[in-house]
Amino acid sequence: MFESRPDRDAEVVLVGRSNVGKSTLMREVTGHTFDTGQRPGVTRSPNHYDWTGPDFMITDLPGFGFMKGVPEEVREEIKTDVVRYVEANAEKILVGILVVDGKSVVDIIDRHSGPDEIPHDVEMFHFLREVGVEPVVAVNKMDKVDDEDERLNDLCDRLGLYPPWKQWQETIAPISAKRGDIDALNEAVRHHLHEAKRDDLFQFF
Repeated sequence: MFESRPDRDAEVVLVGRSNVGKSTLMREVTGHTFDTGQRPGVTRSPNHYDWTGPDFMITDLPGFGFMKGVPEEVREEIKTDVVRYVEANAEKILVGILVVDGKSVVDIIDRHSGPDEIPHDVEMFHFLREVGVEPVVAVNKMDKVDDEDERLNDLCDRLGLYPPWKQWQETIAPISAKRGDIDALNEAVRHHLHEAKRDDLFQFF
């Protein structure tokens, strides 16, 4: 289990597979660069970013799922740690941002859907809801996607949200973190902060 969580009562977490652009997004949101491993699976502990004044932080949790060159038991350990962290801090987590790769997420979900297998992204989305954390799916790398509406509708369908995706704009946020295009995510996060009566945190999004 991860140690050394800063003592903050309000938190937004980023979760997702390796290599979907979580660290790039974290940089965009906070304006700060973080040390990230060159290889997926290198980030084994959370990156917390907190401010001196506000009782708030953003946490980038380690990537889970398949990682080249990382043994399966290590991958499972990371995923278990992520799940435990979210469970342990669910009351303080205002929003869980699930970062996915817009270009490949539907294919990955379909490849791992079977009678005895739930794809990681789908599982994480429902897990956040189960523990009472509002999920926002940051669909990254949308600049590489041609059929945006179709792709986002397909993703909604896989997550159990009734398409069209545009009726879920507080949950589905198409972004391109590398290009600094994260307005849809900020809007979605603000929606949930407002619901939680934390408009004071709008300054971060």
